[in-house]
Amino acid sequence: MPRKVISIDRTKTPANQPDPVIVNRWHPDTPLFTTVKPGDDFRVECFDWTGGQIKNDDSANDIRDCNLIPCHHLSGAVGIDGAEPGDILVVDILDIGPFQGQEWGYTGIFPTTNGGGFLTDVFPEPRKTIWDFHGIYATSRHVPNVRFAGITHPGIIGCIPSRELLMKWNARERALIDTNPTRVPALALPPNPDGVILGSLKGTQLQQAAAEGARTIPPREHGGNCDIKNLSRGSRVYLPVYVKGGGLVTGDFHFSQGDGEITFCGAIEMGGWIDLHVDLIKDGCNKYGITQAMFQPGPVEPRYSEFLVFEGISLNDDGSQSYIDVTLAYRRACLNAINYLQKFGYSGEQVYTILSTAPVEGRVSGVVDIPNACVSLYIPTAIFDFDIKPNAAGPTKKVSGGDLARAS
Repeated sequence: MPRKVISIDRTKTPANQPDPVIVNRWHPDTPLFTTVKPGDDFRVECFDWTGGQIKNDDSANDIRDCNLIPCHHLSGAVGIDGAEPGDILVVDILDIGPFQGQEWGYTGIFPTTNGGGFLTDVFPEPRKTIWDFHGIYATSRHVPNVRFAGITHPGIIGCIPSRELLMKWNARERALIDTNPTRVPALALPPNPDGVILGSLKGTQLQQAAAEGARTIPPREHGGNCDIKNLSRGSRVYLPVYVKGGGLVTGDFHFSQGDGEITFCGAIEMGGWIDLHVDLIKDGCNKYGITQAMFQPGPVEPRYSEFLVFEGISLNDDGSQSYIDVTLAYRRACLNAINYLQKFGYSGEQVYTILSTAPVEGRVSGVVDIPNACVSLYIPTAIFDFDIKPNAAGPTKKVSGGDLARAS
């Protein structure tokens, strides 16, 4: 096993860890908890993204009441000897998995007033799904007749930003918020000092950083919360370095996820560990013209050979036409799949969860045929224990038993 450089105590909250290893904002003053050398292998432990707020039970009260202001609870920062601004940090994902004795995860449909999701106008109420892990497979008491192989990955990985980059993020996101400041869900999330943890940073230094630290919710140039399902075992990540030492931070582990993670808390979220290897490409950003993180997929992924594909085009819900709107086309593809699978007895929320967690593939198939973008949603047929393909007899299978956990 690689040397463990970050450990967490799962019996304590993120704010009360014996070691100052938790980070929940992006800020250049984040201290380096430990340092490794180029060529090192090492292990990092992480909470689930909420820091242990979600429980393995049949109530969605914890989803409804989840405090999103401190999230995500990430581990870091890990310094790399010799890393300087303009370098590329090369990170190999050697292995990743859940904690022993905690082989379960969860998916949440968050209420519109607290996070929402891609289809929050259709599914505005809190729901929760618990998944059990059986080696590489996941099943759920809340979603019957479904079993699939996960492609486990970190939802978040990135380096600490420079002050210049942080100010750029905050300015452009504030400008977006100002276009519709009362929107629910919000257009973006500005800095919020409540519950900020930045490793060992304390006192007035922490107060100042908390007032300007960027929230961890979106992906940005440095990588961050990119939620790329294929960023799994064997993948290589190329991260721009912005501060001396690099400051590698990771977390938000997913046992499995569909492209888009559409329910917002839409992967199978879990706490666990990740084994990494690091190297440096000196002056790599200049050499290759890189301004944003890149990655190479690894060789490990579920092998499904048959898919049922749902198309979506740039139409609004009322049938009116939009111009080459890829987001709208993906919405239509998801809604088409939900309408279809409901005919087999699933609730809309159950299908929404399947699309968000199973190894579903979303593809931008066309953006040149005006006025419609075409987006396609590939659902592996083998994840169901019955035939979901259309036939002359119609959908004879009706699933029964199990439903998503609700809030009381």
